[in-house]
Amino acid sequence: MNSLHDSYHRPLFPRGPGFGLRTLFLIGLSLTLIFYDMRGDTLKPARAWTAYALTPVIWLAAVPARLVNLARGIDTRNSLEQENETLKAQQFVLSAQLSKMEALEAENRRLRELLASSAQLPDQVLVAEIVAVNQDPYRHQITLNRGSRDGIYIGQALVDAHGVMGQVVDVAPNSCKALLVTDPDHGMPVEINRTGLQTIAVGLGDERGLRLPFLPSNADIKNGDLLVSSSLGGRFPAGYPVGIVYDVKPVAGEHFMEAYAYPAAKLNQGRQALLVWNRGAQAEAEAAAAAERAAVQEDPDAAVRAAGADAPAAATPPAATTSPGPTGAATTPPTATPAAPKAATPNGGAAAGTAQAEAPKPAAPKAAPAPTRKPDPPARKP
Repeated sequence: MNSLHDSYHRPLFPRGPGFGLRTLFLIGLSLTLIFYDMRGDTLKPARAWTAYALTPVIWLAAVPARLVNLARGIDTRNSLEQENETLKAQQFVLSAQLSKMEALEAENRRLRELLASSAQLPDQVLVAEIVAVNQDPYRHQITLNRGSRDGIYIGQALVDAHGVMGQVVDVAPNSCKALLVTDPDHGMPVEINRTGLQTIAVGLGDERGLRLPFLPSNADIKNGDLLVSSSLGGRFPAGYPVGIVYDVKPVAGEHFMEAYAYPAAKLNQGRQALLVWNRGAQAEAEAAAAAERAAVQEDPDAAVRAAGADAPAAATPPAATTSPGPTGAATTPPTATPAAPKAATPNGGAAAGTAQAEAPKPAAPKAAPAPTRKPDPPARKP
């Protein structure tokens, strides 16, 4: 009974002396293991076996974290479908933006080529954008967004980064039309770069490009020759690539041959082109315009006379009517009218006769100098 009573009253955490021999032994053992672990590889196998033995314990310890992550990843079907639709819409938008970026990249590359080409050109150039293309399969024309306000003139050369494209044929204040080198109505002087032979390149109106007709039978030309623009005619600046010869053949029954060439310019690619100023052609165009303005200022009635010359001869003035004479017979006024003196010139009487023949025209009586002869007096009415 006493032993049971003593065990019943024994405390759960008995109090005794502090550190004992076991504690000191464990501390010494720990320090020894640490020393040997830091100084060498003696304890490495023991550590490996210990880690292998404790692998299940480590896996069980990580199970709660894995369960939490798995619970977070579980979602409903509706949210997954909504997320899928959102991702599809974003993919569609990004695909459209990517395609646009590819187009912008290609346009940027072409503009860089044009700018690099314009930096190498000694002439003044202007970048223009192609805004329209003629849909007629037999007409190769384009419309540019530059016009007379930008100094564009008829006959101005049009080039790209690779060669000559054509020339301007019509100018408006804010736009202009250009005829491409492949148009059937287009022809330009060219020079074979290898030999210097001068000839004419005519458009074929199809994908074959250019034709060089009427070449001498002994002309030194072969496939692969480069055609460059010639300064003959003063329309195109010299030295620009025009085409590359791909076929040379004689004409049956004739003493000449002809060649065919692909255009050097990329006519069906890109939306930009370079307008080149040729000083000589521009000066000629300005001189022609000035001469026309001077002619209009000196003789403002030239247009009126031209319109009167085109009028039908049946248009007669009201004065050319018949009236009865004193004897009752119908008399006709003389053909010589005041228009005759208008056409009279210092060259002689031939001009006066011509003016008499054109007397019935209404434009004749405007500017009449002194008459060369007096008309007969009209018959008196009874």
